Amino acid sequence: MPLALLALAVGAFGIGTTEFVVMGLLPEIAGDYGVSIPTAGLLVTGYALGVVVGAPLLTVLGSKVSRKRMLMLLMGLFVVGNILSAIAPSFGLMVTGRVIASLAHGSFFGIGSVVAAGLVAPDKKAGAIATMFTGLTVANIVGVPLGTLIGQAVGWRTTFAIVAALGVIGLFGISKLVPAMPRPEGTHLRRELKAFRNPQVLLAMAMTVLGFGGVFAAITYIAPMMTEVAGYSDGAVTWLLVLFGVGMFLGNLLGGRFADRALMPLLYAALGGLVIVLALFTVVAHDKVLAAIAIFLVGALGFATVPPLQKRVLDQAHGAPTLASAVNIGAFNLGNALAAWLGGLVIAAGLGYTAPNWVGAVLAGAALGLALWSAALERRAPASTDASDAATADAADTSAVARVAVHH
Repeated sequence: MPLALLALAVGAFGIGTTEFVVMGLLPEIAGDYGVSIPTAGLLVTGYALGVVVGAPLLTVLGSKVSRKRMLMLLMGLFVVGNILSAIAPSFGLMVTGRVIASLAHGSFFGIGSVVAAGLVAPDKKAGAIATMFTGLTVANIVGVPLGTLIGQAVGWRTTFAIVAALGVIGLFGISKLVPAMPRPEGTHLRRELKAFRNPQVLLAMAMTVLGFGGVFAAITYIAPMMTEVAGYSDGAVTWLLVLFGVGMFLGNLLGGRFADRALMPLLYAALGGLVIVLALFTVVAHDKVLAAIAIFLVGALGFATVPPLQKRVLDQAHGAPTLASAVNIGAFNLGNALAAWLGGLVIAAGLGYTAPNWVGAVLAGAALGLALWSAALERRAPASTDASDAATADAADTSAVARVAVHH
């Protein structure tokens, strides 16, 4: 594997860390700015909405410059956002820094996957893409817990400064190790937009929003829930996030393994299991052992839905998957934003720190209902022949994006 993949993996590690680490530091950030926990949850919402906007917008704009230069620009944007987060004197500027950093998220993974695939022989493309996305996976097992530990020990601003430094390392690595690549051809926007006329594409994206929203409803407020309800110490939150990360890693592998074999049954099982676990989490959050098991299962079941949902969007987009895929990455983060906001509302209403769990159960249940509806519509519809009309030139990109979905 080329060393250039290491630079891409470092960038992915930094992005994954900054996205999730804020959840373990909400009490500290809220205390420093003198805001409530639900208000601090806007840091999650703001980041997620930034990805929703940035993923499709910067993916389209990125087609106008070379891929290497675009990756460097995206990492520069990521560094600026995290530096602002680290030094922000007010909560409003902190939110602004989070949004700036988030704009690079979706486009970096989309363009980076194409670059990774182009660095190796055709029979090694999937491995190259997986190598880059290893950075995101490892971030949730190592980067987020370590960032939480550092933030609790010496201050959360230090965590964001370190993440910004990781971005600088990634930027330097991309500039030195990633070879210059030809400027891609202009995006056929009209053709890409036609994919959104397919109801199945929209249903899959709605499942993405609601299903992953169920995960974030619980996990956004995991720190106060575990310290105030389960009775864990502040330091234990670090290891609980490791447990969540391990669940994510295993669930992602499970989803990737079976998405090609039994996509809809996998979705039914994962979403149904997520509904049950989140509903029980409301009760078992008072017990340390059972709460830890629930955190692991939320991560595993939630991320088991990622590959099949992304693949379903690609399957239904019929030869024009690039923009649809980017928008679906944004849909995951729209679910994050919706869940963080709803979770904050029920906490602010005085229903307690466990209330977001049943909000998550409702969201996941709605996603399961949409999955059943989507399958029913598909059974009644005639077999589509559009897929065979896709241009040969798109085949390689579609295959690469599909592999990215499996490794999210």
